[in-house]
Amino acid sequence: MKRILLSILVALPALMVAQAQNTSDHNFEVAKQLDTFNAIYKNLDLMYVDTLDAEKVIGTAISAMLHSLDPYTEYYPASKKDDLKAMLTGKYAGIGALIRYHQRLKRVVVDEPYAGMPAAEAGLKKGDIILQIDDTLMTDKTVSYVSEHLRGDAGTSFVLRILRPTTGKEMKFKITRRNIQLPEIPYYGLREDGIGYINLTTFVGEPSKPMRRAFVDLKQRGAKSLILDLRGNGGGSLSECIDILNLWVPKNVTLVETRGKMARASSSYVTRLEPVDTVMPIVVLVNGETASASEITSGSIQDLRRGILIGTRTYGKGLVQIPNIQLPYNGDLKLTTSRYYLPSGRGITKEDGIKPDIEVKPDTLPNIAVYLDRIDSTEVMFDYVTEYIAKHPQIASPTQFHLTDAEFADFKQRVIDSGFTYDPVSEKRFDDLVKAAQFEGYYDEAKAEFDALKAKLKHDIARDIDRHRETLQQMLEQDIIMAYYYQAGVVESGLVTDKQYKEAVRLLNNPEEYKRLLNAERQ
Repeated sequence: MKRILLSILVALPALMVAQAQNTSDHNFEVAKQLDTFNAIYKNLDLMYVDTLDAEKVIGTAISAMLHSLDPYTEYYPASKKDDLKAMLTGKYAGIGALIRYHQRLKRVVVDEPYAGMPAAEAGLKKGDIILQIDDTLMTDKTVSYVSEHLRGDAGTSFVLRILRPTTGKEMKFKITRRNIQLPEIPYYGLREDGIGYINLTTFVGEPSKPMRRAFVDLKQRGAKSLILDLRGNGGGSLSECIDILNLWVPKNVTLVETRGKMARASSSYVTRLEPVDTVMPIVVLVNGETASASEITSGSIQDLRRGILIGTRTYGKGLVQIPNIQLPYNGDLKLTTSRYYLPSGRGITKEDGIKPDIEVKPDTLPNIAVYLDRIDSTEVMFDYVTEYIAKHPQIASPTQFHLTDAEFADFKQRVIDSGFTYDPVSEKRFDDLVKAAQFEGYYDEAKAEFDALKAKLKHDIARDIDRHRETLQQMLEQDIIMAYYYQAGVVESGLVTDKQYKEAVRLLNNPEEYKRLLNAERQ
């Protein structure tokens, strides 16, 4: 025992010296690098050929430093404080509308007024061209410039002048800005076979309150099982996530732990209330945009065997941030301080994410659909939807509305007449193959086959539209539904053809398979 004690006493001073040395070396390295950076900037400021913009140059250096750590540690100067506030609360003051740049008109236009917000209440419609805000012309401005002028302090008013292309009339609206917050749950409802469905889009703000109301309402209406849709949910508040999980998990259960360098960054999060229902079968829909608090929710449900996950692997954000460390000159720092760990002890990394119990990949968009919706310089799809809305004061319900054959044929002809073209990916790959075959000496003997393949790969817009009619028609219908029923209608109509949702319904209608998956060994 004396020998052991002596060994410990001898080792302790050596350890303390080593630790002191490490600290000293670290502090010296920090001081050296800061001195070097300071010296470089002084020389640049003194001798560089052009005058430096200190905010831009040093701001770039700060951004590069933070980006080298992780994607979520960010610096917000005073000029970006409103962006940070909107991110943390999900709220901003404005008119409540999505705007976009119309490439053919070369103007900023209204794309989507939000339900119950000032833009919709004033009567703005999809396609309205923004001409002027008060005395400032907007006809040659960028989307970000127009957006900055539409936003402002809640309660302030301005005059908006627009041109409605479907009528050719200029119109003026006096609009009062309000705090804007999109609904955390754009749609929920009791679906077929007593299955409740809730679409939760964010954990920012206080989504646990509408979530509790929605779930209780579904139970009272006779829901026997639940589909929780977290696809595209980028996360938010950890405490809100715990309160939502508490709806289905008993009191005093540890759901997640955070571990960091500082003691205050390490803690356990435990359910604190009596749950609403601990036995109802649950399926959670996830995808590659399910992140952060959404992954804690889905991962905890999976670890605790409280439900089944369906979809594709999640994003993989297992880092926790302090959102607003105050800095000099009214700046803020959003700083990663810890990692989170689920009930099983596993962390969530970018490389892995959370693997669903049943993988169901969604249909991918064909190339022509991507170009028509997002890249087309003729804006033929956008204009078709705008004109359709102007001609139809009302449409059928979201699940019953469909374009007629004649209406789709009209759209097809418009696309052809517009001169629309799109990137021929297969033709480019074919050209690469031809070059490779010529280089390796195979081309001449296979020339006939190459010529035949080239003829088949040539774009035929009419043929491609017919081939992908189902996808293109769904896109058109959803854009039209948005104008009448807003996000709720789009979500509801989308479920009709949703492969992942259909698999969730199938599983919940097979209780034996559900139980088997729930109790299966998980990797």
